[in-house]
Amino acid sequence: MFLKIQRRKKNVLFMVIIGGIIGWLAGMITGRDIPFGIVGNIIAGFVGSWLGSLILGNWGPVVAGYAIIPALIGAIVLVFILSLVLKSTRKASE
Repeated sequence: MFLKIQRRKKNVLFMVIIGGIIGWLAGMITGRDIPFGIVGNIIAGFVGSWLGSLILGNWGPVVAGYAIIPALIGAIVLVFILSLVLKSTRKASE
């Protein structure tokens, strides 16, 4: 029982780390900043992987429950759209 709980905690931690890396890579590829730093990277990785797997399916290598290629493509799309929306709201507030 105790080992199952520890294993589950390690899996969640690994998913957070991989989600953060996917979000960070998406920001680097698009050349745009993700708001909220590391937390924004993790959120972009999670939401982007969900979006990518929803649109493209689960193909390619899988790490920590993420199909890497669709997750990265989904995160890139998410970061790009988010940066456009935030850019337009900054101009409107000025």
